[in-house]
Formats: sequence, C-alpha cells, structure tokens
Amino acid sequence: MSHRPTTAQFALGVFTVVAATVALLAATGVSGVLGVAVVVLFALALGTLVTLLAAPAPHAADRRAEHRTPVGGHE
Repeated sequence: MSHRPTTAQFALGVFTVVAATVALLAATGVSGVLGVAVVVLFALALGTLVTLLAAPAPHAADRRAEHRTPVGGHE
C-alpha cells in the first residue's frame, strides 16, 4: 500500500527545493548552464528526500494487517 504525501508535506518539499536552489546558487556562484542544472537537480533530490522523510511511518498494526492472510486461505 503506497501512501501519497499530504499537501503540507508536498509544500515542504517544494519550499525545500526552492530554498536549496537559491542558497546553493548564491553559495557556489555558478553561472553556466551545466552548473545551474547540477544545482537544480541536487535541490530537487533534496526536496524529494525531505517530502519522503516528512511522511509518517505506518503503524505496526497497519503493517501486520497488510501481511495477514485470511483463515482457511480464502479471501
């Protein structure tokens, strides 16, 4: 079962991408297209990681229910 990020988690990821891009561009001073592309890709990866880590972990009961098989082997 996959869990989609909430609006708040998505907004946190977008903010992270924008803030990281601006900060890295200012700190590194890159101006070439390749350098900017690398910085943007790094910031995008960082924002994706933040979005995934902001998602709550599934509860143990939910994990057990996903792997539970019905009695008798029938659904």
